[in-house]
Amino acid sequence: MTTFDAALRLRLEQRQVKGLYRARKVLQSPQARQVQVDGRTCIGFSSNDYLGLASHPALIQAFQQAAERYGAGSGASHLVSGHSVEHQALEEELAEFTGRPRALLMSTGYMANIGVIRALTDRGDTVVQDRLNHASLLDGGFLSRAAFQRYPHGDLSAAEDLLLQGAGQKLLASDGVFSMDGDLAPLPALAELAHRSGAWLMIDDAHGFGVLGATGRGIVEHCAMSLAQVPVLVGTLGKAFGTFGAFVAGSEMLIETLIQFARTYVYTTALPPAVAAATRVALRLVDAEAWRRLHLREMIDHFRSGAAAHGLPLLDSVTPIQPVVIGDDARVMRISEQLLAAGFWVGAIRPPTVPAGSARLRVTLNASHRKEDIDALLDALAVALRRESAS
Repeated sequence: MTTFDAALRLRLEQRQVKGLYRARKVLQSPQARQVQVDGRTCIGFSSNDYLGLASHPALIQAFQQAAERYGAGSGASHLVSGHSVEHQALEEELAEFTGRPRALLMSTGYMANIGVIRALTDRGDTVVQDRLNHASLLDGGFLSRAAFQRYPHGDLSAAEDLLLQGAGQKLLASDGVFSMDGDLAPLPALAELAHRSGAWLMIDDAHGFGVLGATGRGIVEHCAMSLAQVPVLVGTLGKAFGTFGAFVAGSEMLIETLIQFARTYVYTTALPPAVAAATRVALRLVDAEAWRRLHLREMIDHFRSGAAAHGLPLLDSVTPIQPVVIGDDARVMRISEQLLAAGFWVGAIRPPTVPAGSARLRVTLNASHRKEDIDALLDALAVALRRESAS
């Protein structure tokens, strides 16, 4: 073994000793209510496919037809030769969907957040974020050349202090829906704070689009906010929309600024046109099939009432993300494996994804689930928790 590999092995062994080693499971089926994972048939409760669109026949057909017409890949970045008619149409439709003048496609949500923060701030500026923001927002702050500060989750008094102490242009950034807790950002209060402190407000609503709001427009619609109050809005396409990629929506000047200065946009290959074509169909289905949101809401309510009846500890979430905090890292892994053996795939989330001591089962619900699926999961979870308590 080389010195290089020996050093890496030591780091990996240390992670194993701490019970934090990550291993992948192999999905052998499409995203659906029932999935095949590592040779087992089970009910999936770990996907972000909230509206059940990832395997929708209309999306698959649009993807296939666009691949036949435009090929499998885009061939280049948007600014070189990769910006197709499908990309252009999707950007226009995303702008309409979000009620904003323009939208810009990005290859991933991670790249969107890093690119936006770097494009909007520079040395001498200030970036302030919620400590529980997604890693992509946090990394955007760390990688920017601005002074980067984080405030305790939801503590707007601390956020205000950091903004008042900050210099230059100030950017206040937050998740719309926090991906591991499932709770909502206090958006009206954040907008007021940004206005008071002269900061620009950036919201990543990856887990809100398609789910929140009367028509699925996300947390901005849910809170009845305007473009002026939330000038920078980021969303992803790989969750409720069922495809892949991300976008930024905002003013004409914002999008033109990102085209010029967002390095993660300028210097990366565009999404395949077929992905854009499938996403255009997904946008139409979000509008045409409101029953998906209504059924999802019913499943969320059913899960929470059932969990309460079982005495299961839940965080305060009105979203499809329903975490069951276990605490101990090894214990959450054992419970997750017991659930898989019982026919339920539920993700076990450990540090550093969540704070130390808050390892959890991240149950995610979608519009394909049925009440009997949820009842069976809750029964299996109660059994697993009792077994762990007795051991």
